[in-house]
Amino acid sequence: MGNAASLPVQSGQQQHEFSFGIEGMTCASCVARVEKALRAVPGVARVNVNLGTERAAVVTESSADFGAVQRAVEKAGYAIAQEEIDLDIEGMSCASCVGRVEKALRKVDGVLEAGVNLATESAHVRFAADVAPDALVKAVEKAGYHARLHQSENTPAAKEGAPAAVTRDKDFLKVIAAAVLSLPLAAPMLLELFGAHLMLPGWLQLALATPVQFWLGARFYRAGWKAVKAGAGNMDLLVALGTSAAYGLSVYQLFSHGDGMAHLYFEASAVVITLVLLGKWLEARAKRQTAAAIRALQVLRPEVARVRRDGQDVDLPIDQVRRGDLVVVRPGERVAVDGIVLEGLSHVDESLITGESLPVARQPGDKVTGGAINAEGLLLVRTEAVGTESTLARIIRLVESAQSAKAPIQHLVDKVSAVFVPVVLAIAAATFAAWWLYGGDVERSIINAVAVLVIACPCALGLATPAAIMAGTGVGASYGILIKDAEALEIAHAVTAVVFDKTGTLTIGKPALTEAVPHGVDAGELLRLCASIQQGSEHPLARAVVDAAQAQGVATPAASDVVALPGRGLSAKVDGLDLRLGSTRLMQELGVDMTPLAKRADELQRKGNTISWLATAGTPHRLLGLLAFGDRIKPSAQAAVRSLQALGVKTVLLTGDNQGSAAAVGAALGIDRIVAEVLPADKAEKVASLKAGGDLVAMVGDGINDAPALAAADVGIAMATGTDVAMQAAGVTLMRGDPALVADAIDISRRTYSKIRQNLFWAFIYNLVGIPLAAFGLLNPVVAGAAMAFSSVSVISNALLLRRWTPRKPAA
Repeated sequence: MGNAASLPVQSGQQQHEFSFGIEGMTCASCVARVEKALRAVPGVARVNVNLGTERAAVVTESSADFGAVQRAVEKAGYAIAQEEIDLDIEGMSCASCVGRVEKALRKVDGVLEAGVNLATESAHVRFAADVAPDALVKAVEKAGYHARLHQSENTPAAKEGAPAAVTRDKDFLKVIAAAVLSLPLAAPMLLELFGAHLMLPGWLQLALATPVQFWLGARFYRAGWKAVKAGAGNMDLLVALGTSAAYGLSVYQLFSHGDGMAHLYFEASAVVITLVLLGKWLEARAKRQTAAAIRALQVLRPEVARVRRDGQDVDLPIDQVRRGDLVVVRPGERVAVDGIVLEGLSHVDESLITGESLPVARQPGDKVTGGAINAEGLLLVRTEAVGTESTLARIIRLVESAQSAKAPIQHLVDKVSAVFVPVVLAIAAATFAAWWLYGGDVERSIINAVAVLVIACPCALGLATPAAIMAGTGVGASYGILIKDAEALEIAHAVTAVVFDKTGTLTIGKPALTEAVPHGVDAGELLRLCASIQQGSEHPLARAVVDAAQAQGVATPAASDVVALPGRGLSAKVDGLDLRLGSTRLMQELGVDMTPLAKRADELQRKGNTISWLATAGTPHRLLGLLAFGDRIKPSAQAAVRSLQALGVKTVLLTGDNQGSAAAVGAALGIDRIVAEVLPADKAEKVASLKAGGDLVAMVGDGINDAPALAAADVGIAMATGTDVAMQAAGVTLMRGDPALVADAIDISRRTYSKIRQNLFWAFIYNLVGIPLAAFGLLNPVVAGAAMAFSSVSVISNALLLRRWTPRKPAA
């Protein structure tokens, strides 16, 4: 692990000793089973497992294959305690650098998985709980790069450091300085295009090119030397070798043949460095734009909250606010915490969090989210979550995680980049040898080899996939679509079937009064009597009746003698009437004649409605009417289904509700297939059967009972209005309970995957075409440098086009 010790042994080999936590052990037999499993791992010399500390100490006689150790523990039925950490990496310049940093991190004993992202210049490491972060940093440093624990842009530590803008300004000034020094060197070449001839003295060319080569180009030498020490290569090494060859040849020619006789190539070395510096500056600028979504979310984090304590309002740093504190939010301010409104009425703008463009009304009892903007009213909010527990913090973590993750297609790039630089060096050497042996012109041989080294930059390869993923996940987040990992983003483009849960996904998720059918009284009187009986109840059906009465402006006098009839309904008196409100079973027990409304009740029940009856008590009991309750379909549900069908995606309704209710919803929405009366435990099996039939399945749900199906699907899509369990199981979270976002998520995936393929095509084609042209002497090093710089910039610029994406208009 990070603190592994190396001990000499008699065999002359080195021993590696490391320890790690084990989860799931309960008794001595568990200890024996884990020890037996670990001893069976090749190379393991000694094992000691301690039940009290829940730890294992392992000694190996060679460098440990920790992956084999982990698999042995898991096969025995236990798990290694794990942690995750993010590192900021400095000094990477191309895909080869990514591969080297990943290799260095994975060599640290105890590291289970390491992924490095060139676009975000970060590493995400999953490791056994005993690995010291310092060991990871040291491994990166040993590979020739700089690393530090990740700090978000708005942390105090980040703010105390040198502002990123200062570094950007310095880089730009270096580009300007290089251009100023290189322009006189390139001017004669440009003037020759117009028939003019100008030749600068050789000593002046030397004076202009030297600071460009060794001062402004020093970064390439430093990074290239680190790569050599690490036994690898990168873009910096190629640039350093190529420009040094052109510069060295020119110096040799100048001092061997004199100022007037020499054919010099100072302009090639200087202009190539200038173009590469310009390309890196443009690349960094474009990468910052791909990360705009994260910065926009981070800006939403308030630093101060106005807390009411002992009747006084005081401003406190946000990290001092605790759950239960009362926070005052004035008009125009950002809501500082996640919480519940206790006092006040207002509208809140949550557009940057949920993607909802219109402000939403908030009143006592409603939830508000930290980072939203309060409009016109003063709100008093009871704090429910702050800091890392807040919705905004979770969103930022999700987006950061997705942007730093690797898509499966990236593994192809990793394999290519691992051998890219050595192959290019070999091609450059072969180019030099071939031109020298067959042409006898050493100068020409060197220049063509330099062109090969300069154009063969793997930067574009390293940026092709992560730049597109950053842009795609960023634009998704701005519209309320949170993509948790790159794999979900890549897979979603090929989805052929979307499975919807019904309740809370396609429907509102709470019962509403759909119809009041009177008998012997008018509809208003029926609603008045029922609402009066139920106005003190918290039952969902009771709240639906009371809400309907309030919406219609029906006055509800207080009922008396209200008595609950368990499992049946209520009895009460309203305006002297002795009433019974309840189920069909209650009416049957009372002997109420339901024949006048039986046909209508049967029709409503077939459509999935729940029926309650109202009757007077007496001899005989008299029927007054019935109430029908149903879960209303969301306004956007039909458009969501049509949009998916327009994309060529099949729609399936999977619900535990009865066949009648499911059929009614399915018919109203035009869903292709309906599967009803499915137990929660069987939902995952139904999803698996769809996958077995050849479909690539996305599952959309919001409840705890949907979590297994979300995990079983190729892509899980959860509604943020549902449970945390569902969101944890899903790869995509919709911040609004709007099913129309499902089609938008698939559309973003398709466009992002298209950009990935386009970027990889151009990244490969630059090298496949450029390297042979350079090897055959058809590319000047200056042109090669320009093409190399343009390749990286074009790849990122193409990815940035995703930022122009907007949601599709609902299909008609």
